[in-house]
Amino acid sequence: MTTAQRPTLEAVARLAGVSRATVSRVVNGSTTVAEPIRQAVRRAVEELGYVPNLAARSLVTQRTDSVALVLPEAATRVFSDDQVFPGIIRGAAQELEAADKQLVLMLAGSPAGHERVERYTTGRHVDGVLFASLHGEDPLPGRLARLGIPVVCSGRPLDGADVPYVDVDHEGGVSTAVQHLIASGRRRIATIAGPQDMVAGIERLIGYRSAITEAGLPELVAYGDFTRESGTAAMRELLAADPELDAVFAASDLMAHAALRTLREAGRRVPEDVAVIGFDDIETAAYTEPPLSTVRQPIVELGRSMTRQLLRIAAGETVEQALVLPTELVLRESA
Repeated sequence: MTTAQRPTLEAVARLAGVSRATVSRVVNGSTTVAEPIRQAVRRAVEELGYVPNLAARSLVTQRTDSVALVLPEAATRVFSDDQVFPGIIRGAAQELEAADKQLVLMLAGSPAGHERVERYTTGRHVDGVLFASLHGEDPLPGRLARLGIPVVCSGRPLDGADVPYVDVDHEGGVSTAVQHLIASGRRRIATIAGPQDMVAGIERLIGYRSAITEAGLPELVAYGDFTRESGTAAMRELLAADPELDAVFAASDLMAHAALRTLREAGRRVPEDVAVIGFDDIETAAYTEPPLSTVRQPIVELGRSMTRQLLRIAAGETVEQALVLPTELVLRESA
């Protein structure tokens, strides 16, 4: 029994009645070949089931038709029940599929992982890089941009690099949530803030402080890292600091979930004694006890918008330096 051989470039050339070089130019996307000849080559490719050599194509076009999505997080965080990362991945994958390009997911949650990402991306193995969940003043986005590699970040780089970014209106969303709590009569409003080495954590705390200061109310802050565990610890800290607090804004839904449980364990009724609002509007927010009020961010659209911007840059177009997507307060029984 013999194994069928894969169709070759020469076989396509014979069937189409053209030279091997002409077939190569057509399959590599050259526009210098007349349209009737291109159609003949495409028919031969389809009839034979020819699959172009992607490595050779990359050499000719200087493109890999792939984009890296870099997440500077540990795998346990990326693949947890935090729906932010899957949402960004889904949005990026949708746009790349429509553009007939591949997504390369890269985790950089350790120094070794960060170095591996730098080697891979500076080696031009991808046509562009999306950065999500940046921590601190990471110099890599700016370094890649200076090398001429298309780069787009989710959130402005904290090192001040001149790199296009897409984000959501963190400050406005939080300010609207806190203003709702104030309008409903709450006067001792605490927050479980996110990590202050991330734009989302920084700007959500700014939004809280702006609304509290404008209302002339005292602020009460405890810090978490967007996880349930940190939300539990922070809620206990807030109750110890002010047993009379009557509202909590948590900078992520996972921390808000933990706050609901901790308040219940402490004998506090939600929302009668303490109102709670989160941020993200993850799927489970509507199924907590009571259902969680939250700030909805368009996370899938964030991934899509980042990718659209990157593809435009790769095509030589000029894009906005900052694109900010709107957020929306979703009120449920917890507030």
